[in-house]
Amino acid sequence: MSTPFYVSPQQAMADRAEYARKGIARGRSLVVLQYADGIVFVGENPSRALHKFSEIYDRIGFAAAGKYNEYENLRIGGVRYADLRGYTYDRDDVTARGLANVYAQTLGTIFSSAAEKPYEVELVVAEVGAAAEGDQIYRLPHDGSIVDEHGSVAVGGNSEQISSFLDQRHRDGMTLAEALKLAVQALSREPGGGEREIPAERLEVAVLDRTRPQQRKFKRIVGRQLTRLLDTEAAGSTPTDAPSDTEDADSADVDGAPGSPGAEGSGPNSTEE
Repeated sequence: MSTPFYVSPQQAMADRAEYARKGIARGRSLVVLQYADGIVFVGENPSRALHKFSEIYDRIGFAAAGKYNEYENLRIGGVRYADLRGYTYDRDDVTARGLANVYAQTLGTIFSSAAEKPYEVELVVAEVGAAAEGDQIYRLPHDGSIVDEHGSVAVGGNSEQISSFLDQRHRDGMTLAEALKLAVQALSREPGGGEREIPAERLEVAVLDRTRPQQRKFKRIVGRQLTRLLDTEAAGSTPTDAPSDTEDADSADVDGAPGSPGAEGSGPNSTEE
């Protein structure tokens, strides 16, 4: 009988981490920014059906980069957790911190298990508070660790360069138009230092807007409203809660009602490009 090939635990964990990082790096980057009235999610996504951003509960949003089928399973699990906790106890008991802990346990267990490959995903869980001081943003890498972020965060392929760009330019109290413009500038930067243009139709944008009168604060920004916000001439005067093309229908604002873990579409099993 041949002797089994030995790999030290440290080397095995390093190999699994490298595998997950390479998978995440193949996906497009996304950014999450605080602005005066809430939190905005911005990413390059040519698909109108396979979303990177979703509502989890009343004040909680979800963003993910990496392999679609893996983070979609995590999203659905998060909706089910939030709905069960809110129904069993109280809606206020559903928090981004609690959801981040659940995701951390799941990702950590999968990462340390030798029976299956690590998830090639990086998550952001955000909760909008009654005031800017109450906003919470948590980043969860592939290994299940939790990073408490403030102001801005980037995940995905070119996240380090984008994060550095945002750290230098993001400030408290930005308008939605200013935050969106900054996010697009960050996503437009190439690894070699150049820039490229990202048209509005290739952007996926959503917000957690604390000023919305509805209990549910998640809203997608599409169509003419997105075009107005990206217009640099009108950026200083664009209203942050202008009606969007789809705001009249709740079904266009969110992917499913809180507690309704509807899938956003059947996606491929390969990492998104």
